[in-house]
Amino acid sequence: MSKMQPRSAGRSGRGGARGAGGHGSERAAGGRGERRGPRGAAGGRGQATRGQGQRGPASRDNARKGGQRPKGQRPATDLIEGRRACAEALEGGLPLKRALVAMGGEQDQTLVSLVRRLEAAGVPVERVPKGRLDALSSHGAHQGIVVQTRPFAYAELSDVIANAGDGHALVVLLDHVTDEGNFGAIVRSAEVVGAAGVVIAKARAAGVGVGAYKTSAGAVLHVPIAQVSNLATAIDELKRAGFWVAGSTEHATQDVWSTPLEGRLCLVMGSEGSGISQLVRRKCDFECRLPQRGRVESLNVAQAATVMCYEWLRRESAAAAGVPAEGATPAGEL
Repeated sequence: MSKMQPRSAGRSGRGGARGAGGHGSERAAGGRGERRGPRGAAGGRGQATRGQGQRGPASRDNARKGGQRPKGQRPATDLIEGRRACAEALEGGLPLKRALVAMGGEQDQTLVSLVRRLEAAGVPVERVPKGRLDALSSHGAHQGIVVQTRPFAYAELSDVIANAGDGHALVVLLDHVTDEGNFGAIVRSAEVVGAAGVVIAKARAAGVGVGAYKTSAGAVLHVPIAQVSNLATAIDELKRAGFWVAGSTEHATQDVWSTPLEGRLCLVMGSEGSGISQLVRRKCDFECRLPQRGRVESLNVAQAATVMCYEWLRRESAAAAGVPAEGATPAGEL
């Protein structure tokens, strides 16, 4: 397999899709796997941080512009009910707007202790009639307390690109992944391997809510997540910033081991049901799939994304150590 060449900024790659695909974890073939020709560097190989691609001058915390929500963006406010869930939200660092506590619970020491902790953390506490909590509760088990989270501050795509710096970096783009649990798990994997950011659609896609926060183990607070109106346009912008675009799909002819999954890379993962849309597939420079031997149909999108992210990290780590990683076939792989 030939080594991935840097993409020149200001020029987009070619497409050529063949229908929607799954998550690159199946046996099927029938798409394309070859990458497009080399283009001049957009900054070359950057210095590694956390062992891999440089995060760039814009830190992940700064990428949210001080917590300001972009104009016109939908809020993502959630209610959390029950003492244990509220305590976990507080302990996990979930940004909380306020706590609503039922009147008459002053003798309940467990509730009193939790309220004191919330107040000590600077969370405003309101005493309200129990009937108000009953009306807000989704299942009637609020146990006298409901906390409201703050709207999540999404990044702009430009923030993600700035966070990537000029060198090697990973951006994960999700083509309408709708399950909040899968979304949160993907964000967690992306953050752990040092990705510069995650890109999602504003419509028909999971966003950052309580479920995503929990499954991401808080990673949604540590990696820029950009919402965009048009994924194809976002890919064009990433290409202009020097990123190669890889689609994970069951229809790819090449498996992940023989694909140039390294360098300055945008990894595209498709939705749980229909995979990557035809429009987005046409924007991909190359595609890859995960080889499979077992009987189960495939990995789900979160599992497949984790494998892909770690393959990128493996190659970046090997390159930083001066060890050839491209084209190596894992032991036991035919």
